[in-house]
Amino acid sequence: MNLPPTAETVVNPTEPPLAQSTGSDSKMADPMHNSATPAAATASLSSQTMPSFHAEHPGHPGHDSSVSLADTIPDSGAQEEDAVASDFNDDDGDNGFNDNDSAFGGSLIGCDTDTLASYITDYRYENGRRYHAYRDGEYWGPNDEHSNDMQDLAHHMYLMTLEGLLHLAPLHNPHNILDLGTGTGIWAIEMADAYPSAHVIGTDLSPIQPLFVPPNCAFEIEDLNLSWTYPKNHFDFIHIRELFGCVADWDEFFGQAFEHTKPGGYVEILEHSVWPVADDDTVNEDSFFTTWGKTVVSMGERFGKSFTIWEESKERMEKAGFVDVVETRYKWPMNGWPSPEHRTHGDDGDKPWQRLRELGVWNQLRLYDGVEGFMIRLLTVVGGWSYEAAQVFLAQMRAELKDLKIHAYLDVTVVHGRKPGGNPRPVTASSASSGYTARAIESTIPEDYQGLP
Repeated sequence: MNLPPTAETVVNPTEPPLAQSTGSDSKMADPMHNSATPAAATASLSSQTMPSFHAEHPGHPGHDSSVSLADTIPDSGAQEEDAVASDFNDDDGDNGFNDNDSAFGGSLIGCDTDTLASYITDYRYENGRRYHAYRDGEYWGPNDEHSNDMQDLAHHMYLMTLEGLLHLAPLHNPHNILDLGTGTGIWAIEMADAYPSAHVIGTDLSPIQPLFVPPNCAFEIEDLNLSWTYPKNHFDFIHIRELFGCVADWDEFFGQAFEHTKPGGYVEILEHSVWPVADDDTVNEDSFFTTWGKTVVSMGERFGKSFTIWEESKERMEKAGFVDVVETRYKWPMNGWPSPEHRTHGDDGDKPWQRLRELGVWNQLRLYDGVEGFMIRLLTVVGGWSYEAAQVFLAQMRAELKDLKIHAYLDVTVVHGRKPGGNPRPVTASSASSGYTARAIESTIPEDYQGLP
């Protein structure tokens, strides 16, 4: 596998990079609305290492406790898409709620209810995109419908990658499960369905999760970079996915995860690279994909939150004290280029070229539709680019994503480790744990389809 150059060779983050490209195409495809389910994307900011996206809101609550939606229901003047009736528990079920409404369970400590509600639901709008309000500026990604669709698509890709599994850690009748950076919450919802005797909590900065969820599933507003308020030695399983660019101190983060995991419990993290590489010479130092990778990594450094955790997870988990740490690697092609003649070489889960092509088609669509949400805030606010220069850069990326002659991919790692202690049980396949059966993932893409023309 060809690893990307070191992060020291970065472009000037205040200017659009000059790179070769196959062209520019700023037209975006229609977003996915019927894909499987979402991933996580939460964040917080180290004010000592990076500029905040916005000035601190006067009176911003500084506590580190989780927030209950029951205490943060917006009033009738809030936007329709975010409004939730405060007395839904007393309704007969026919309340006319949109299932995009959100419901949280948790605790509210030391904050005025009405004031905090505005902090959570008075979303920030920039460049036509909607962003979270709670701890404004701590995360670079939008929380609007389009971004949520991309999270849904990402969840589907992870299910395809794990061949229908929700986790690789060998769980045995877990009672308490925590999903950090739950995003739209569907991994948490599916885990609650898969393990009906477990209590599943999903945390995020944005209340974008659905209202109707399994009775053993709840969501809380939480900044995972602050001190966690959960009991120590509590969770049987902590799930982390796509928190790249979201964590200010990964050693402290894994230290807290270790502290709050029950002895014998597991932590699992799934991350992918943001720097496309190739196993042949179709990606080199002069390629636009290389320029893209340098730019993203440099923006993460300026933001104070690294995008390289995919290759650091195993070492950092072992440093935190986890044992039996296992890393499994996969590859996501950048489009549908894999074929009997061209495929990835190693560290790809031994997947056939057909599955690699399918992953590439979905990855292309996700990136083609999602690069604006992924980068526009980082480029314009952190990097100081103009909106127009940022859009040109994003158009270059979309054009490159269509080139089947470039055999690029993103590295993906799944790492899980166990906290010492407890009562070890015989390890069995994770798909058979507690009666949980992996979902069959069948291809819905014609074999000769290679992606956007």
